[in-house]
Amino acid sequence: MVSYKRLSPEEVHFSGAPLLEPPPDDSGNSAVRAEDPELPLLARRPQCSSTTALLTLGGLILVVLAIWLLGTVLWLRSPPSSEVHKPLTPVEAWRFDCYPERGVVVTEEMCHARNCCFVHDSKARPPGQNGVPYCFYPPDFPSYELVAINDVEMGYTGKLIRTQKTYYPKDIETLQFDVLYESNNRLRMKITDPANERYEVPIDVPVVKTRAPNPMYTVEFIKKPFGLIVKRKQNGAVLLNTTVAPLFYADQFLQMSTSLPSTFVYGLGEHRSNLLHDVQWNTLTMWARDAAPVELTNLYGAHPFSLLMESDGLAHGLFLLNSNAMDVVLQPAPALTWRTVGGILDLYVFLGPDPASVIGEYLEVIGKPAMPVYWALGYHLCRWGYDSSNKTWEVVKEMRNYGIPQDVQWNDIDYMDNALDFTYNPVNFSTLPNLVNDLHINNQHYVMILDPGISSTQPAGSYWPFDEGIRKDIFINNSSGDLLIGKVWPGLTAFPDFSNPDTHEWWYQNLQKFHSKVPFDGLWIDMNEPSNFFDGSVNGCPENELETPPYTPGVLGGTLRAKTVCASAQHKTTSHYNVHSLYGLMEAKASASALKRILGKRPFVISRSTFPSQGLYSGHWLGDNRSRWKDLYMSIPGMLTFNLLGIPLVGADICGFSDNSTEELCVRWTQLGTFYPLSRNHNTKESQAQDPTMFSPAARAAMKEALLLRYSLFPFLYTLFHHAHLNGHTVARPLFFEFPLDNKTYSIDKQFLWGKSLLVTPVLEPGVDYVVGYLPKGVWYDFYTGESLVSKGEEVKLHAPLDKIILHLREGTITPTQRPNTTLWVSSGQPLHLITCLSEEGLAEGDLFWDDRDSLDTYETGHYAYITFKLRKNTMTSEVVHSDVEATYITVEMVSFYGVNTKPNSVIVNSQEAEFSYTANQVLTVEDLGLNLGQNFTIRWM
Repeated sequence: MVSYKRLSPEEVHFSGAPLLEPPPDDSGNSAVRAEDPELPLLARRPQCSSTTALLTLGGLILVVLAIWLLGTVLWLRSPPSSEVHKPLTPVEAWRFDCYPERGVVVTEEMCHARNCCFVHDSKARPPGQNGVPYCFYPPDFPSYELVAINDVEMGYTGKLIRTQKTYYPKDIETLQFDVLYESNNRLRMKITDPANERYEVPIDVPVVKTRAPNPMYTVEFIKKPFGLIVKRKQNGAVLLNTTVAPLFYADQFLQMSTSLPSTFVYGLGEHRSNLLHDVQWNTLTMWARDAAPVELTNLYGAHPFSLLMESDGLAHGLFLLNSNAMDVVLQPAPALTWRTVGGILDLYVFLGPDPASVIGEYLEVIGKPAMPVYWALGYHLCRWGYDSSNKTWEVVKEMRNYGIPQDVQWNDIDYMDNALDFTYNPVNFSTLPNLVNDLHINNQHYVMILDPGISSTQPAGSYWPFDEGIRKDIFINNSSGDLLIGKVWPGLTAFPDFSNPDTHEWWYQNLQKFHSKVPFDGLWIDMNEPSNFFDGSVNGCPENELETPPYTPGVLGGTLRAKTVCASAQHKTTSHYNVHSLYGLMEAKASASALKRILGKRPFVISRSTFPSQGLYSGHWLGDNRSRWKDLYMSIPGMLTFNLLGIPLVGADICGFSDNSTEELCVRWTQLGTFYPLSRNHNTKESQAQDPTMFSPAARAAMKEALLLRYSLFPFLYTLFHHAHLNGHTVARPLFFEFPLDNKTYSIDKQFLWGKSLLVTPVLEPGVDYVVGYLPKGVWYDFYTGESLVSKGEEVKLHAPLDKIILHLREGTITPTQRPNTTLWVSSGQPLHLITCLSEEGLAEGDLFWDDRDSLDTYETGHYAYITFKLRKNTMTSEVVHSDVEATYITVEMVSFYGVNTKPNSVIVNSQEAEFSYTANQVLTVEDLGLNLGQNFTIRWM
């Protein structure tokens, strides 16, 4: 790492020189401009051989070794970390890749042509793979210089200039640099081109007019080469330090790097990985792609937000608001590099200081998730391969016959007529309207799939969606302005341009027309990366700078057009190059808006492709997984990551989408899926049917028991979604959110919490009747029995027969549950059972949000009830903080108190003595209460 003098904003107003000036350029070419084709891209410097590279970095090594020695002393005096470190020399860990292009065998000559250092050793990466770079930036690699800075109302604005070209074309030589003190715990940095407007992501972010009065951070500027350092005031921790590598800002190559205070990095979706990212030269590519989930591949969505845990339990977040194709590179220094091919650099820093606060601050920027309609939290069933409405109906009836809970029935594309959107097969699905009416009569709901591709080959006048789309000019065009034609399930297709407001109206009209025939309740929007069976179009794509940018991130397929539309395709607002990864978000926004207009209730939309702010409009499922034990496990980090990204309504296909599930796997997956915020069983027509009715009586009973358990927890889950909507909280939560000082929790992704109180420890391996789980320090209670376990922060082996999932409740919490039924409409009217878990001090608290469960904006319009429960000194009280008639329809029938040390002599309920029971495992239960939820009550024991 290069050490420069760190200047305060006040010092930058003067001509203070940096501590380490670059060596003077004696080539005479420092003023070479981009237009001169006869001269090299960069003024050539003496070449960096292995020897000269080590000499150049010698000072760096001495600094790093000094830091290492100091760190060793501190480490010897510190408790051991659970983190596993691979041995790397400091020089290797701090190499920033100067030749990141994929599939290129980098030679010493190629590297030196970029004026970079080349060291070829056995530890460096093989060509085309992640690893220690052969070719890396020297300390004096030319970057931008901060030549002016001014104090403005919101922070600082500055001018950056570059006097020497880089090796990518169209360097932007003069930049505007803005630092905005938006809140005490949020800093924003924007680097833009003052001479030309560049694409900026069109999501609504806060426009702040007043500078933060007491920021939790300090900001320092480095003049030459330009850099920014952000520190936490509380302890001086460096959260952002862009001096570690040169800044690039060319027309199609923007790159910025920062050191990281630790290796604990989360977020950065959508990828199949552990919850805790590997920082050993790990490149995470972001460019929405239709690809079955595998590791090291860009998947359906793009989320350039990272959460970082610091060494002392504090946390912060980094969010680059950019929708172009991007690589985010993690390296073991630790450090992070953002590398994108367009747009601007618009970076937010969130100070937390705890992980939950970081997520709340992030969602203040991108938008907090919508409150879901109640039935979204029930059990969903789907299959690509029912093949008829009657077969679909038979499955629903079988579920009812066995008394297995189900709220929602879905259909995949087999319901359509020749895979055409807004149609249904008139032969095989002729009874579809009757099926949907039957679902409604039984308090159930219906969701159908839609793909964005609209058939372009139907006879003129026979297919209104295409004909009307042509008339309104709402489809994506190619770079010549003609209709772009791709191929999806119906054959040749056109793609709606959801960046166009007229498309939203067209989408609504199509949905309204179809709803008059089949009164569906929600939408499943698939294939919306957008997916295309061609690379680009039926005619390919032109050869231009959008299709073949100077740098292509590590996208699956190697080109931006791989299995999608041409990057040079034209939307109403800009090229597809800029909005590709926004396509699913824009379609979700149009879909949610249309459903609100049609139904007048909360919309239910599940989208495959996602982008920041998606939670405002839709949930997400984790894509085309497989019926394998590894996929069962990988669904947990996927679910947790999307909760960090502001999309809490998320889940994986229970029992797996492809391959055949075994009975044991499907039982264990149903148990885990019970605790997905979105609980849906779905698979493909090539696989055996896997709904709960297809298995043995014992397996069927275990699945039914798990789903009834989910339905009993509906009041708790619904309240968690209220807090997600109101405060930006997570629903499914990593353990380190609640135990940030326990670094053993930092890598746990085989367990998770609902809220702060319910710990889920699923079985994720075949052939076992136990599971080893970690219990953080404190008292934990067996959910089913109330048996207590005092943990020092340790792993515990727990008995887990096939018909049981392990659940624990945390001390100091009160969890509302409900007598379950087979639909949430019926369940949600049943009496409550409050489970109260005493802390060692005899304290507990909880809450409940309640409304009519499907109307729009109930919190915003005041049509809701909110009740808090508290236990102090053997006395439990409820307080109706906000009242609504809905609460008066519900009664509290039972309260259980876990952890009552001695048997009471009496229990008093609202001044009246009540009967109670007390068991040897210290559980006090008071039943047959009949307390109105809409009125305050008191329960006391003596």
